[in-house]
Amino acid sequence: MEFAGKAALVTGAGAGIGEAVAERLLAGGAWVGLVGRRLEPLQAVCGRIDPEGTRTLAVEADVRDAKAMEAAVGSVVGRFGRLDLAVNNAGIPGPAGVGVESLDAEVWREIIETDLTGVFLSMKYEIPAMLANGSGAIVNMSSANGLVGLAGMAAYTAAKHGVIGLTRSAALELAGSNIRVCAVAPGYVATPRILESGAEVTGWMAGRHPVKRLATREEVADLVAYLLSERAAFITGSVHSIDGGYTAQ
Repeated sequence: MEFAGKAALVTGAGAGIGEAVAERLLAGGAWVGLVGRRLEPLQAVCGRIDPEGTRTLAVEADVRDAKAMEAAVGSVVGRFGRLDLAVNNAGIPGPAGVGVESLDAEVWREIIETDLTGVFLSMKYEIPAMLANGSGAIVNMSSANGLVGLAGMAAYTAAKHGVIGLTRSAALELAGSNIRVCAVAPGYVATPRILESGAEVTGWMAGRHPVKRLATREEVADLVAYLLSERAAFITGSVHSIDGGYTAQ
């Protein structure tokens, strides 16, 4: 129960990695605010992991909307009295196999606004709440492709590189305030959406990792939980790959 007495906020918590992170933090004793664009999936996750509804809160908010994120953070603080932990996980991959010259400008804008600006706006309102406590920890979800290039997915790759730069800058700004900021960079993860893409696609993804399998959501959630915990008290401004050796090649 290493997170007992602490309140957490997880964006993109209605499915995938965000769902697993929310469940892991709840199991560690935290109160958890689950944030996402659609309320229904969030409520379903809350009902599954917290049937009594006493330790979770579902909050509908679009991370691209500054006012919505300000209100979301306010809702979590209003419900639990504080904010200690944040995982900025919401993101979209966008289309694959599209060259820069063929990528629609509106698609570029949507991906950048969700995957990068969404992390900025989340942190913009999470940080003051943590400063009010005198401490906090933030994990931003980048990607293995935030560390290397990926042909055909320039917007996603650029956004995930940007998340790392944002993480490092914020960590330096907050180093004297007892607030830590790190990034996690997963390879391909066996989320329901990925598994629905079929054996050919998942086989290709697994083959990109030297260990020849996909990561589990729980493996990523465990790494996130470690970085948020007091066991990682001397870790800030760093990027932590969990990619089966993908970026070691």
